[in-house]
Amino acid sequence: MDKIKGIQSAGHHLEIAVGNFQPPSPQPLQTSDWIAMSAIQKAIRRGRTDLALQAATTLLQQSPERLWRRLACIAFEDVGLGHLDLVKLVTAAMAGKRVRAPLGGEWAVASYLTTKMAEATKCRGADDLLLVAENHPLYESHRMELGFSTTQQLIEVLTTSERWAVRALAAWFLLGTDRRPSPRLTRRRGDIVSLFAALGEILPADLVEIAHEGYRRSGEVLPILMALLAPHLQLELTSMKDDDMPAEVMVGPIPGWCIDLYTRPGRAVLAKFIEGSTRSARWVRLHIPPRKRVEFLGTIIFRLEGQCVQRRLRWPLADELRRATDYECNGQHCPDATEILALARADLGELNAIRAQLMEASSHVS
Repeated sequence: MDKIKGIQSAGHHLEIAVGNFQPPSPQPLQTSDWIAMSAIQKAIRRGRTDLALQAATTLLQQSPERLWRRLACIAFEDVGLGHLDLVKLVTAAMAGKRVRAPLGGEWAVASYLTTKMAEATKCRGADDLLLVAENHPLYESHRMELGFSTTQQLIEVLTTSERWAVRALAAWFLLGTDRRPSPRLTRRRGDIVSLFAALGEILPADLVEIAHEGYRRSGEVLPILMALLAPHLQLELTSMKDDDMPAEVMVGPIPGWCIDLYTRPGRAVLAKFIEGSTRSARWVRLHIPPRKRVEFLGTIIFRLEGQCVQRRLRWPLADELRRATDYECNGQHCPDATEILALARADLGELNAIRAQLMEASSHVS
């Protein structure tokens, strides 16, 4: 594939690529939209093309708008700088149904993008940068100060700071935190024009374009953070390696890792697990307040199995952001997650057993 310069060029490349692609027969999963959304994202991360396509079929049949939003999210959150041209193709496809119709229709475009993202090199650097900026205790004062800074002060931080999390916070506040509020950030209206003008001073035009279009079509800050990281990636040595993934256990038609914190069955599983006698359950009951336990443990499980990717792009800054996210961004009651991560990994078998029990019981009810 020739190098894609911008979104308009990406649309032309997408037309050619989809025209040369033979869509597989749609085979939906027998599951809810929420499980399907979890399945497609994690399957793409793990290179599980078969499962990702089944989940895509399910969403296209039951809730097509959720499918397209999820594909856009995956492009910036999981593929990112691992395959920037593919991110541009996904962004071009988000222009709407009328744009996709002459390319072969909804399934042709969706199955092509799903397949290519599952096969692609992945980089979760932008998402890890977001999590560090939002949660790391080292940046608590910056979260407060920048929330009350002027637009010009934020622009200065964005364009001159050497600390990536601080630059990310400045960009986030310039974008605005009122429409998609975070409990960790002060709510304030953004100045989008000033933000992209500032980005234009420090980034190549094609990166600014994809950041702008990605934000316009997703409403998320991730496209901007991805663009910020891109020039730094070019200065560092990179490699590619599969993550160390825990053993997969099927729970009915889906792997257990589909049933996570962001699904109703997943929260029920976590609540039951916390009541048990495993070492990780006892650790959570000892260290974490009752009302925060499900959220905390769900995040730890995500660190272990939910974020695992095949073909991860490895480079020093991305590795450091990932380390900080995994071990140092889990709240005031867990300043260092080394122990609980090890305990929870050892207890994943018990967690999957509870997942299987709950899914079997729910199938009998339905």
